[in-house]
Formats: sequence, C-alpha cells, structure tokens
Amino acid sequence: MKKILLVEDEVSIAELQRDYLEIHQFLVDVEHSGDLGLQMALENDYDLIILDIMLPGVNGFDICKQVRQVKNIPILFVSAKKEDIDKIRGLGLGADDYITKPFSPSELVARVKAHIDRYERLAGNQTKSNMIKVKEITIDKSARKVYLNGEETSFTTKEFDLLVFLVNHPNQVLNKEQLYEHIWGYEMAADVSTVTVHIRKIRGKIEKDPAHPKYLETVWGAGYRFNV
Repeated sequence: MKKILLVEDEVSIAELQRDYLEIHQFLVDVEHSGDLGLQMALENDYDLIILDIMLPGVNGFDICKQVRQVKNIPILFVSAKKEDIDKIRGLGLGADDYITKPFSPSELVARVKAHIDRYERLAGNQTKSNMIKVKEITIDKSARKVYLNGEETSFTTKEFDLLVFLVNHPNQVLNKEQLYEHIWGYEMAADVSTVTVHIRKIRGKIEKDPAHPKYLETVWGAGYRFNV
C-alpha cells in the first residue's frame, strides 16, 4: 500500500481527505501542525505529501521548500488560497500540483493516483542508462540529473520531465496544453499556468540570459520550442 503524509490543520477537512484516501487503499499519516508535518516528512519515507499552506508553526511553502531539497517525491498543495501568486509560488518551490478548496475528494484521489503512478514509471526507467547532450547541457536520464558545463544543476521532478520532453522534440513548437497533457497526464481541467512557471524555472537554470534564451524559446501565440 502507498503511504501518504497529509498536513492539514482543519480537522474535519483532514478527516475527509484521509477517509477517501483510505477507501482507495492508501495508508495516511495526518499531522495538524507545520512543525510536526515537516518533521514527519523529513524523517519518514512517503510516496506523496499533501500540504495545506496556512498551518500553525511552519507554513506549507516552507515545508515544501525544505522537503524538496532532499526528496523528489510528489508534493501536492491543497489550499483555500486561490490567488495565482500563491499557485505560482507553490509550483515554483517544487510542488507538483495545486488544488484549490473546495474540491471534490474524488478529484484529490485521482490526482494522487496519477502523480504516484507517473513517479513510479519514471523511477522504473532509471535502470536504463540514457545520456542526452545538447551543447553545454548534459542530461543523464538514468540518474535523473542535469549538468551545465559539467556542473550539476538541481531540477525538481516535473522540471526534469519537462526538460527531457522538450529536448526529445527538438525545434518543434509545443503549446502549453500539449506539454501539460504529456507531463502531468491526468484528464482534468488543465491549469496551464503550471507550464509557464516550470518553463521559467528551467530557463533560469539552463540559460545564460533567461530574458533572451537561446535554448528554450517562446513562440508567441503558439507555445515553446527547444532549439538545438
């Protein structure tokens, strides 16, 4: 059974989420404070973490930031904060998804399943050594590492997946919907701002001048193109 950490300070919401996840055969640990949630996340092995943002003690953003420094497992934000800036911040810190309250518990379960399945498929492919080199960029698909001029550069799970997908489709214009479908993969209403956030983060890591990119180019009104 897959194990999930749920950090949510509203007891009734936490119980609802836990019940739906347990019905679908997930093991769920629940913490109601940010401090204990962070401790549990760092000290235990989970297949996925669900975070609220507004928590007593350490907030969800800080938990995500600290966990992402040492672990690549999927992280989902579930929050009543609907502003785009909060979504952008959460995704920019390395979260894989952002669900706004109120939401359907069945949607949460579907997203949890999708992220765990995708993570496991990608992890299973790590046994196949596969190096990609584009000028100063080297991608080790088996180790899921990216090097720029020989120096390793840290990428989150989704940033890495998106970069590899773009590199595997060189000089092609791909729109946000295509990228969202291939990287996030589940059939739900797409929040394509997720793609924009991840593109910006990738540029910041591989481009000498992100404002004038030579690799990851925006084709206005059409999408993005990876130039080789």
